[in-house]
Amino acid sequence: MPSVFTWSVRVYYEDTDAGGIVYYANYLKFFERARTEWLRAINVGQQALLQEHDAMFVVKSVSVNYHAPAKLDDVLKLTLSIEKLGHASILFVQQAWRDEMLLNTARVKVGCVDTELRPRALPPQVATKMRAP
Repeated sequence: MPSVFTWSVRVYYEDTDAGGIVYYANYLKFFERARTEWLRAINVGQQALLQEHDAMFVVKSVSVNYHAPAKLDDVLKLTLSIEKLGHASILFVQQAWRDEMLLNTARVKVGCVDTELRPRALPPQVATKMRAP
């Protein structure tokens, strides 16, 4: 499996609640962006995936643990690794860090589906890129 992918994001005012703390659901947005940037980094374009393979990714389940709050203007390091690469699904472990402090951990299961939202196998060339070191 690939090593850990890292991507950074700054916390903006729009990401926070009235107390200046990142609103809990916004971590899901941060993690979604990190998965998109990871796909770009391994040269998997989501539009091309849809057009060439009739395939797209959907989130099936998410489990999130909040360890400490992120605040306005923090720069977060988002990490992503694959825990399990299945025939038609991927289980990611994603984390949000501020410096050396772990703020959030999520396990995100993503399924590969066709345009009718039926499960389909990951295209072989995509699975190969996901397995590459």
